[in-house]
Formats: sequence, structure tokens, C-alpha cells
Amino acid sequence: MSDKLPGTSLTGHHHITIGVGNVQEDFDFHTKVLGLKCVKRTLFYDGATPVYHLYYGNDIGEESTLLTTFPVAHIGVKAKEGSGQVSFVSLSVPEDSMPYWHKRLKEHGFEVTETERFGEKHLDFRSPHNIRISLAGVGGDTRAPYSDGPVPAENMIRGTHAAGVSTRDMEFMAEFLEVAWGSRREADDSNLVRYSMGEGGTGTYTDFEIEPDRKPGSWTVGEGAIHHMAYNVPSRKEQDAIKFFTEGLGYTDFSDVKDRGYFDSIYIRTPSGALFEACCSHKPAFTCDEPFETLGTKLMMSPQIEADKDEVLKVIGEIRDD
Repeated sequence: MSDKLPGTSLTGHHHITIGVGNVQEDFDFHTKVLGLKCVKRTLFYDGATPVYHLYYGNDIGEESTLLTTFPVAHIGVKAKEGSGQVSFVSLSVPEDSMPYWHKRLKEHGFEVTETERFGEKHLDFRSPHNIRISLAGVGGDTRAPYSDGPVPAENMIRGTHAAGVSTRDMEFMAEFLEVAWGSRREADDSNLVRYSMGEGGTGTYTDFEIEPDRKPGSWTVGEGAIHHMAYNVPSRKEQDAIKFFTEGLGYTDFSDVKDRGYFDSIYIRTPSGALFEACCSHKPAFTCDEPFETLGTKLMMSPQIEADKDEVLKVIGEIRDD
């Protein structure tokens, strides 16, 4: 029997999923301000009311380049920020592009704060739906950016850099990360603790904000909060092994495998309160139902909903690409 823990098969980030408000505002922010490509338009099928599930990333939506959103303005659910949830996302941009991004964000009306943590320079701001986002200046990030957007490729976002989690303490979360989730403690900075996984580096970090006096945030899918953080696992066999091993440790708040069409997901409520996902991409993923040339331009629906497409669009709203 191998003494390698199953969680070490997690390689880094897969995607991060955010609750937002108006769908057009969300689409315009991610494609026109951040310059990401919309690689898939589909629906969230877990509830009774239809909700868009939009995916933004590089040319083909590779793992760790993806931000995904649930626009829920038509439902009217607001989320509350607080501890026990994923609290921010940092995105990797080339170090020498930071002046470009500072100017671009200011020109689009965002208040930008220059900060430094873990020896990295960051541009911190809030999205139109009050999500904490930072652009981190990173050298040597070899991930391919979106090549045909409004931002020149040499300045473009490379992918996720770090996921932030607000937690009241690390007492049980540290054990979970190191034993179940294939992570290792990388660095400390004030009230921040950084963990990495896989080969380490950008796209593998989880940064914990230790905030013992902060009130809990909501766990609902609602506007104004990040819902969960997804980590990449290469195969279903390794995904099953993570679930089996972690449940054996007593962390039984684990979902069954959910087929999301483009990947298989299992979700766990961690000791910090934040919701994590171990995600295994299908092969192919986003090009399984659309050719590359038109990727992300059509709303993909299940057949039973396609029959009522016009009524569904009246509820969720149509997206203008202009």
C-alpha cells in the first residue's frame, strides 16, 4: 500500500464560483473590463428556478484560468460577507503589467488600492457585485492567456493566483489541509497564512485570513459572496480516493459525485466553514458540445429546458454580446 495521501493528487485550482447580481453587468465586467473569454453559457440545475452558470477563462477554459458566476438578480437573494466562507480571489498578471491594470481599472471607475502581501504587489478592488478581487504581479507564469480580447495578450490575466478564506482560527483547518487536502504551509504574513499544493506557485495557493472576531458569513448562493473554491484532480479514480479517505477521517459532510457536464464535482464543507470542491475535468471539456470557433456563444440547456427556452430567457434575461 502506498503511503502517499490521496489529497496529494490535487494539483492546484480548477475554478472559483461567485454569486453575482445582474447578468449583463456580470458579463460586461468579466469580458470587457477583465478581458476574459466567456467559454461557456449554461444553467445551474440544482434548484427549482433557472439560473445562468457562466464560465470565463482563457481560449479553451483550461483549469486554473476559470472564474464562474451565478447571476441571481432575478431571484433577489443577497449573500452576507463574513468568516467561514471564501472571501476573495487573486488573479495572476505579469509583473510589468501592473501600471497598465491600475490605469485600466481606474478608467472603468473602480477604486484601486495598492498593497503588498507575501512579498507580492497587489491591486485590490471590488467588482460591480462587491466581490473582493486582487490582481497580483507574478513573474514567470506560463499559463496561456486569452489571446483575442480587449486586453493585449502581454498584459492579460493568466489565471487564478490565490483563493482567500476567512476563518476564525486554523486549529482544525490546518489538519484538514495537510492530511486530507494535499496542502502544505507555505508562508505567514500578519494575520494571513498561505498554503500551496501540487508543484506550488501561482494557481495553487489558498490564503487564510485569521479573523477571530468576525461574524459568520452566509453559505447561500447569493449576490455579493464567493460560493466555493474548486481544486483540480486529474482523474475520477483519484477523486473517489480523496472522498473515501477524507470521509474515513470523519469529515463526512461530503457530497456525492455530481456530473456538471464538463467536469465531475464533489463538495465538502471544511472545518473553516468554507465550501471546497475536488473537480475532475471531462475530456474534452468545454468543446464537447460546441466547436472551438464558436465556444461560449450559445446557451447550452438540457433538452427538457430547451423546449421552454423562451420562457426561461424571460426569467433569467438575455445576454447582449455588443
